[in-house]
Amino acid sequence: MNTRHATPDKDAIALLPPFERLGLDRITLVSTGQQAQEAQMQLRQAHAWGFDTESKPTFRVGEQSDGPHVLQLSTAERAWVFQLHDPQCCAIAADLLAQAGIVKAGFGLGDDRKRIVHKLGIEPQGILELNTVFHQRGYRKDMGVKGAVAVLFNERFIKSKKAATSNWANARLSESQLVYAANDAYAAIRVWQALGL
Repeated sequence: MNTRHATPDKDAIALLPPFERLGLDRITLVSTGQQAQEAQMQLRQAHAWGFDTESKPTFRVGEQSDGPHVLQLSTAERAWVFQLHDPQCCAIAADLLAQAGIVKAGFGLGDDRKRIVHKLGIEPQGILELNTVFHQRGYRKDMGVKGAVAVLFNERFIKSKKAATSNWANARLSESQLVYAANDAYAAIRVWQALGL
């Protein structure tokens, strides 16, 4: 079966009703070993997570990022945003990503994977690039989270440019950073579910 599907363009997406994002009441910031252990216990009850990372942007030519600084994991109910400063928190985040048998679904994960291997010293297991699934299903254009949400839910996924390019290495993340990070992972798990995987 070789059907080709069009991906809605920016203008078409702009007209759609907004995708309902997670609010702060369903987002947990994880910055200590203790918080990471609690998050780990809850996350292990799911068999798939939405997954993404954030790194402090680099602006100079040749400047190397020492990211990721933030790891986001989400179930369909809530999301956890791990700050990777604390060594114990980092170790638990690495352990979660190395866990086989749990799908970690997201978009544009090639760069995330390389950075995780470099920073956390583990090869993440169960990574599912959702863009690949869309390709297999006949979508010819690269599918990011916005396109996927538009196609599957007929809704517009709102992403803040300001939050995207903010400093993810900050010791204190702003509310807008938390909402941005958590919802990237949350939208990915919702897309995974909707694809019937």
